[in-house]
Formats: sequence, structure tokens, C-alpha cells
Amino acid sequence: MNCPCCSGKTYEECCKPFHKGEKHAPTAEALMRSRFSAFAISNGKYLMETTSPSKRQFHNTKDLQQWGEINEWTNLEIVNKPSLSKVEFKAFYTDEDGQKQVHHELSKFKMIQNRWYYVSGEFLE
Repeated sequence: MNCPCCSGKTYEECCKPFHKGEKHAPTAEALMRSRFSAFAISNGKYLMETTSPSKRQFHNTKDLQQWGEINEWTNLEIVNKPSLSKVEFKAFYTDEDGQKQVHHELSKFKMIQNRWYYVSGEFLE
């Protein structure tokens, strides 16, 4: 199976080791890609685990899981990497009403004890 993050690699050699806890994403971009894949395969647990501990109170596993399940995640485009800890991307998906959507975001990540975490995202037009 091709990896949902659109890296061109198989899921087994790309995001699966991160999802299974065998490895941690080595860069902010790799974490962002693995989070997109987690939405695509509906892995809310991974999404919560890779959210910065200081920001987890603003999220919950059930909602993250449901957001993955109700949408069909079709493509990921990296738009820009303005710094080591920021990634601008477009996530393409079809919503529960069958409408094609684009989620355009500048995400911020933080390295905590040699592991990357998602901190926040700014929605872009």
C-alpha cells in the first residue's frame, strides 16, 4: 500500500513505524506527514500522542479519530518549510457530504526530549 502521506514510499517503510511506536519522526515534516497518514487511516490515538503535552487539553482522541473517519483524505502537498519547526501544507479531502475540501495550514512543531510534537496550526486561505 502506498503511504497516505504521498511520500512515494510504501506505508510500511514510511509512516507505519511511527504509528506503531517503533520509531519517532526525525523531523517536523516527517511528523506532519505521519499525522496526515493518521487521519487517513483513522488513528486518533497517534494524533493525540503526537500533540504537544501542553496542548492536549484542547483536543481529544475521540474527536481526532472521528475527523479521520468522516473524511476521505486523498492528497498531501507540502507548500513550504519556512523553518525547522514550521511546515505549510495543503491536505486534500472529501468531506462527509461528498464535497472536495482543502485544509491549508501553517503548522508549528516543537522538539521535546528528542521527539517532535505538533503544537498549533494557523489556517491559511
